[in-house]
Amino acid sequence: MERSTTSWLRTLGIQLSLCFALYIVLNLGQPQKLVYNDNGSPFDLYFISVRGGFRSLQEQTHLLKLMGNVAKAYDLKFVVNISELGEDDPLMQNVTRLSPLCNVPWYTTGGSKHDGYGCFLHQVKLPRGRMLDILSLNTASLQDTVVVGSPSGKRGNLSNWLTRTLKATSRDWRMVVGFHPLVACKENEEEFTAKLINEPLHHIFVKFGVNVYLSQQGCFSYALQDNVAYIGNPGLIKENSRLGSGNGRYRIRTEMTNGFLLHRLGSLEMVTYFVTSAGEIVNKIVVQQRGRQVMFMDRI
Repeated sequence: MERSTTSWLRTLGIQLSLCFALYIVLNLGQPQKLVYNDNGSPFDLYFISVRGGFRSLQEQTHLLKLMGNVAKAYDLKFVVNISELGEDDPLMQNVTRLSPLCNVPWYTTGGSKHDGYGCFLHQVKLPRGRMLDILSLNTASLQDTVVVGSPSGKRGNLSNWLTRTLKATSRDWRMVVGFHPLVACKENEEEFTAKLINEPLHHIFVKFGVNVYLSQQGCFSYALQDNVAYIGNPGLIKENSRLGSGNGRYRIRTEMTNGFLLHRLGSLEMVTYFVTSAGEIVNKIVVQQRGRQVMFMDRI
């Protein structure tokens, strides 16, 4: 019992130390190698996902500065830009040459020149011979299909591309990204209940072992459906909106409307921190590859 308590206290202390160190990095702008790494290892990979789109010049400059500080502190490997504007997104266009963000790849949703579907695959090498597969879906084609009412056409092409690509790739870590959320909300007086928007796409995720779907924020900050974690990036959503999470509902504050997600990917888990525009970590999501469990911590 004493050993269990000591281990729990040690884990809590490590997490608090990491959060404090990250806060210092974000606010003082003095990147440094962190002593504590939230039970991570030197082999872990860090990346950022951020909501693209139009911001005021002041908001955009501030956001890119925070992201740049994190890039230097954590040896960032890439950035995922959640946008419907593709490579013309203003956040990408305004990264200065002096920014450390200019030295890492940016992968953006919202269309691609890679193929006719507006989708692409990027494979990132992980330590020990493992691989992270990043598949970007042109979810705008799904919205068009809903309006037109033709289930075959674009939707069929997208499903075929996704199935074919997943069959041809590894099964280490699989992350699908798209602009539109694929989870909606059913609300009653006590709680939000997650409801899938696109069942056929979800079945493909489950069949081929997709770990995470990243998108813009819907009504949920995250949801777990059949071992697939749906995680939304709440940048640019309206202040005072109410979002669902594993801990019920919480209200979006001003500083949460222009933040980003910092992800740490290890061999067995992916840890996601939401970093606000004030440089504060307000929640943490842990996706475990073995068993595919998800843990959510609000206001850590």
